[in-house]
Amino acid sequence: MLEINNYKSDILDDITFTLQENDNLIILGQNGAGKSTLAKVLCNLIENNNVKLFGQNIDDISDKKRAELINYIPPKLEIFDEYVTLREFLELACIDYVDNKKIRNVIKKLKLEKLENRYCKAFSSGENQLLLLASSIMHDAKITIFDELTANLDISRLKEVFDIFNSDFLNQKIVITHNLDLAYALKYKILYLKDGKIEFYGQNEEFFSNENLKKFYNDTIRKIDNHLVVNL
Repeated sequence: MLEINNYKSDILDDITFTLQENDNLIILGQNGAGKSTLAKVLCNLIENNNVKLFGQNIDDISDKKRAELINYIPPKLEIFDEYVTLREFLELACIDYVDNKKIRNVIKKLKLEKLENRYCKAFSSGENQLLLLASSIMHDAKITIFDELTANLDISRLKEVFDIFNSDFLNQKIVITHNLDLAYALKYKILYLKDGKIEFYGQNEEFFSNENLKKFYNDTIRKIDNHLVVNL
């Protein structure tokens, strides 16, 4: 279970919510709403004493234990060594030991066999996003936060990511995205941020009512026959 109580900063204002252990979450909001900042607060990349993970104050948890409990996947891949290959990157994502069998399975699952021994620096932006997803599976934290993972993915790859998000391949997931089709299809709980404040926190179907879509997106998008349609 994840809890945050009364967190305030220059960007976020009185953030309070609880995510139960079996719930997954989508975080939505316009650019600059504070989504990435909130993600970093939740995993203590921005240090605080307002967050609890599974009943423990996040600031009191050791670095190793916190890594086992929560993992933040940034929007862009940053490689510290230009000669790191895909396989080596996945080996580094393992916490306790290198699980070669699991690495092989993840590479196969994401159809990355041709890239296995290539340097990560040579990857396309879409391939980088898949590598981040693969590393999150190897890391295998109790909660994984994905910050705009699906940016730069083509449609077929987006479907593969959806299938993994919609499976038990990962544990509990928090997904920051601007992709409303993905957010609606996943059926996760929704948290909507506006100007650093929580404007909505609740069930997927409630958020994706036409009334709320009009409220949050200024009548630019509607739901028709269970499909989201942009009003052009």
